[in-house]
Amino acid sequence: MRIAERARKIAPFYVMEVAKAAAALARTAAAGREPMIYLNIGEPDYTAPPLVREAAERAIRDGRSQYTDATGLPLLREHISNWYAQRFGLDIAPERIVVTAGASAALQLACLALIEAGDEILMPDPSYPCNRQFVQAADGVAKLIPSGPAERFQLSAEQVRAHWNDSTRGGTVKTRGVLLASPSNPTGTSIDPAELRRIAEVVRDHEGITLLDEIYLGLSHDERYGQSALGLKGSDGSALGDNIISINSFSKYFNMTGWRLGWLVVPQMLVPVVERLAQNLYICPSTIAQHAALACFEPESLAEYERRRAEFKARRDYFIPALNALGLTVPVMPDGAFYAWADCTQACQKLQVKDSWDLSFALMERAHLAVAPGRDFGQTDTGRYIRFSTANALPQLQEAVARLRQLLG
Repeated sequence: MRIAERARKIAPFYVMEVAKAAAALARTAAAGREPMIYLNIGEPDYTAPPLVREAAERAIRDGRSQYTDATGLPLLREHISNWYAQRFGLDIAPERIVVTAGASAALQLACLALIEAGDEILMPDPSYPCNRQFVQAADGVAKLIPSGPAERFQLSAEQVRAHWNDSTRGGTVKTRGVLLASPSNPTGTSIDPAELRRIAEVVRDHEGITLLDEIYLGLSHDERYGQSALGLKGSDGSALGDNIISINSFSKYFNMTGWRLGWLVVPQMLVPVVERLAQNLYICPSTIAQHAALACFEPESLAEYERRRAEFKARRDYFIPALNALGLTVPVMPDGAFYAWADCTQACQKLQVKDSWDLSFALMERAHLAVAPGRDFGQTDTGRYIRFSTANALPQLQEAVARLRQLLG
């Protein structure tokens, strides 16, 4: 059977391959061996809070499981709009919000709506691997630009300007826009708001598109960075945020990973285009998940989410200094999400392994500790960095540090 070239171009998701290897090793481990600690998957250890689960049960009991509009329940769009107003002080019209089958569907819809075959999308290296695969699945070209600690592992306006290809520069590849994430997976770092404004202005001047993954925005730990790009103002006072496409999700801050529910905020003129695509590709997001998500915005639920956000920060504040003390240096303190992007050069030398890929298997086998090698997240320095997830409870993180200390000395 002939496989489509589009599918051939999609790289493996190595994080999941490592996860499968860790699970297999855990199943076959000798009796009495310590349990595997999984610090490799970006999934909160919390699940949906009680009011959300109860809302799902009510929807099932009441038979509210028919299709909704492709853009989502009107009431849910209103609730999301109100959340932007209460949390960020932003006036986002519900009509600009499209509820999707997870942030993955949101990214797919945005890419299919805006990217032509051969269009180039600029992205930082490192970045979340699936984001560039969405670009490629839409027949676009993901161009990764090396971004180091000096740039907080994010793109700068100068990099965007320098790498932008258009008709004035000749060639067959035309840059269409940027795809950024703030806070980012794998680094947990955000783009400085002033730099983000400059990036958006460069993109606007080229009549391009700014796609911004904000799925970890609710888990920001620093007021400086914890603001949505939808509120950006240009140096001339213009509303830059009106032309930014923001991708968000109920998975991370709202702890609904397996419910597969997310949303897009798009310019008003783009709503009918995205709706038409969603009707054909998805019909609608999960109706039960949508009814459940309404309860995310109850005061009791929001208070619980804020308590959990504080716990994620406490975990970060314990784990990052512990890694640094072990020589697994985290060059930039994460300001959001629940990740640690650590330089593992010393650890590789200590254990006499080649790079982060080999180190991840060494830790798996010798310390029963599953982590994510850098291979997934870019093309530059991927062997130098390893990603830890700090989404686990503090006792598990403490046990992981104890095992690393025993192994690395």
